[in-house]
Amino acid sequence: MAKQATYTEDNIRSLDWKEHIRMRPGMYIGKLGDGSSPDDGIYILIKEVIDNSIDEYVMGAGKTIEISVKDKTVTIRDYGRGIPLGKVVDVVSKMNTGGKYDSKAFKKSVGLNGVGTKAVNALSSHFKVQSIRDEKSKIAEFEQGNLIADDDIQPSSSRKGTKVSFTPDNTIFNKYKYRNEYIIKMIKNYVYLNTGLTIIFNGEKYFSKNGLKDLLEENIAVDDMLYPIIHLKGEDIEIALTHSKSQYSEEFHSFVNGQHTTQGGTHQNAFRESIVKTVRDFFGKNYEASDIRKSIVSAISIKVMEPVFESQTKTKLGSTDMGGGLPTVRTFINDFVKTNLDNYLHKNSNAAEQIQRKILQAERERKDLSGIRKLARERAKKANLHNKKLRDCRVHLGDMKKDNRLDSTLFITEGDSASGSITKSRNVNTQAVFSLRGKPLNSFGMSKKIVYENEEFNLLQAALNIEDGIENLRYNNIVIATDADVDGMHIRLLLITFFLQFFPELIKEGHLYILETPLFRVRDKKETHYCYSETEKRNAIKSLKGKPEITRFKGLGEISPDEFVHFIGDSIRLDPVMLDKEMSIDQLLTFYMGKNTPERQKFIIDNLKVELDLAEE
Repeated sequence: MAKQATYTEDNIRSLDWKEHIRMRPGMYIGKLGDGSSPDDGIYILIKEVIDNSIDEYVMGAGKTIEISVKDKTVTIRDYGRGIPLGKVVDVVSKMNTGGKYDSKAFKKSVGLNGVGTKAVNALSSHFKVQSIRDEKSKIAEFEQGNLIADDDIQPSSSRKGTKVSFTPDNTIFNKYKYRNEYIIKMIKNYVYLNTGLTIIFNGEKYFSKNGLKDLLEENIAVDDMLYPIIHLKGEDIEIALTHSKSQYSEEFHSFVNGQHTTQGGTHQNAFRESIVKTVRDFFGKNYEASDIRKSIVSAISIKVMEPVFESQTKTKLGSTDMGGGLPTVRTFINDFVKTNLDNYLHKNSNAAEQIQRKILQAERERKDLSGIRKLARERAKKANLHNKKLRDCRVHLGDMKKDNRLDSTLFITEGDSASGSITKSRNVNTQAVFSLRGKPLNSFGMSKKIVYENEEFNLLQAALNIEDGIENLRYNNIVIATDADVDGMHIRLLLITFFLQFFPELIKEGHLYILETPLFRVRDKKETHYCYSETEKRNAIKSLKGKPEITRFKGLGEISPDEFVHFIGDSIRLDPVMLDKEMSIDQLLTFYMGKNTPERQKFIIDNLKVELDLAEE
């Protein structure tokens, strides 16, 4: 029998505020990550500081926020009221300290009782805060949450407001890198939700005049809209919606008190429900909910008194009440949509006709697919059970206490050897593997019917659980893991085409990635370097003191599981798949996957030359 561990007063200890945050950062900022995903912790740090500046704007103080990111240091300057000078240190370093406990000052606050700024402080190698008000300034500096400088209050002629600079601690955020695209998307959402606010990021100005209407125009091309965007505003609520001509599934953007609730919640559920109810009542027909919402592109923003979120990162609303004597969230949204959307449809008969045509089209397509869908589901179930096409992770197998999609990843691999290496080296708790058999079909220009008739697409759709949209997506990160050769690149392109054609919101919402794997291993008797480019290979050779042994990996199957664990673990390199706003999805697919054209030939030749030039450097 094993010796029982001692349990005395010496085993009991209390962590101070910064120790607890640094020991359990996930409780405060979600996953850590390296910056390749929009919900990685380094972006949550930025958001937590901006949220405080947004609260100042909402309270009528400061119409401009300046943000810069340089050499991994983030600086955020607002022109609000400034933190009361005698409380600057306390506000960023003492838990349960902040102005948001006073409901009169922050009735519909974005931030959550000042916890966010303290988390930023504790998780930064250097953190500096300056408050300017009443022609005076106060500065305090910290390292890993420890106060290192507490300057006296000084006279100041600068404009009032608060300035925060921080550098995320690289002992917590391993080899991180900020991607401007994610920061810009966050900034755009802030200005859409706060019309009249200007945010300047690295010298570039962002401003919105039309709120959620501008947001939808950012996400759907004008020539893909079935009818002009319906944009309706009321007290504490704003909605915008249209239907896409080409998109198959639903797309919802939801916000609470300016917070982007990427996982939805009670308000998004109520919005989806209210659209269906209003449309049914307007046409006097009991249309299927899925037919009404098919191809919809929409957004909702509400303001709630003291909202309750399901985590500190505030990605899903849990509140059922609006607060302040108002009805429930569900009733409030239903009443607004029922009255205002119904009025709009009565006044705009063309939009109403287009919506009804779209519903009837969706109904016909659903009925045509009904038999195929049933057979496809049964086939997918049998394949997953018997062919081991999907090697799932414990998050979804029920072996773990929490079912957290945010922690889960699905690797899509080619061939038995590659999938075998990843399967043996993966984290079985959170990483799953889907094995492709040969090259996928080029789905460009095909109907949704092909998704069910093609075994590979059907099984992939079933593995992701996206048949009825991405709301119940089983994996937060979908990673295409193919060889870095011509065939591997072609498979990547075919898979991206599949997602763009049938599930573009997966890409729009930042779920799709390419796994970067090393091209070379350079080693001697003492050191081993894995290199992702010719330049890295040359640098590695120079750094070795002994005679180098150079291995060129021709495919993922050549990398042993013992080595592969380095490339899909803490040091994983992911390249996010992003959409270019300058080209619509239809234009994008036509150019890359349609008939060969002189323009595409020229593009390939020009870019091949660039690749060759880089290889020769």
